[in-house]
Amino acid sequence: MIDLKEAEKIELIVLMDNYSDVLLPSSQRLKRFLPIREGKFAAPLFAEHGFSLLVRLFENKKAHSLLLDAGWSEDGVVHNLKKLDVDIAEVETIILSHGHMDHHGALHNILALKGGPVSIIAHPDAFLKGRFVVLPDGEKVTFPAPDEALLRDRGAHIIKNKSPYLIASDLALVSGEIERTTGFEKGLPNAFLEREGNIENDHILDDQALIIHLKQKGLVVISGCAHAGIINTVTHARKITGVNKVYGVMGGFHLTGPAFEPIIGETIKELKAVDPEVILPMHCTGWKATVEIAQHLPRQFVLSSVGTTLTLGAD
Repeated sequence: MIDLKEAEKIELIVLMDNYSDVLLPSSQRLKRFLPIREGKFAAPLFAEHGFSLLVRLFENKKAHSLLLDAGWSEDGVVHNLKKLDVDIAEVETIILSHGHMDHHGALHNILALKGGPVSIIAHPDAFLKGRFVVLPDGEKVTFPAPDEALLRDRGAHIIKNKSPYLIASDLALVSGEIERTTGFEKGLPNAFLEREGNIENDHILDDQALIIHLKQKGLVVISGCAHAGIINTVTHARKITGVNKVYGVMGGFHLTGPAFEPIIGETIKELKAVDPEVILPMHCTGWKATVEIAQHLPRQFVLSSVGTTLTLGAD
């Protein structure tokens, strides 16, 4: 078992997601972004088909700041950081959930903005070249890989992990490769990889999650896209930490499109069995799945919007 320390409080800031709604109301634990400065409407935040989350962890009045992923466009997350008045200097570690372009797009500009060394935690396969998908009409579309050399040139200290990896004074755990154990979560069926002249199925083994143990609450499991399956991800988090109680499940659940909508019902059934207190579907979860999660788990459901700050713990 991994000895994951308990965090007293977690703050999550949605730096990039597929959805923005400035009219959503705030609450005790949710602060919504309203683009107003000095009594005037200001520039809005950007939304895109991408994912980025700032994670602040608190223990004994000390804070650690982590960045999980960096959206798709080169400038979107950087723009939103500035508009949200988040100083990138506070980020001590960057986690790349996997190597798809909607998760690493702004990394180079983020490193340039930070202007100093920072660790990037990623599975070795996150840097694979030769990845592609085949569309229903047969068109082959390649995935751009992160430029490892350029990242290093801009101050990144890249740490490649396949096994669970503790960060932030052992308050956060990068999952490592996630075991695929459910019968219904089968990954991206049209994803392929050309390696050494051979074409093979791309099982996206670089898919990783961020795991936090919130004091007296349980695990908070944050996926990027959950290509391993969100239920597999939660099961893996429980197994490697030895903590059975799950307080929060959030991130991209990858339940959108004809290949994944058939497993929405089974996923919701399993989420009900896990019974977390907070469910925050994001990014690639998809509209249909998000609506059904909201309908079947209304007490736990939180609607994501770019700029939202969600505070968990210390209540």
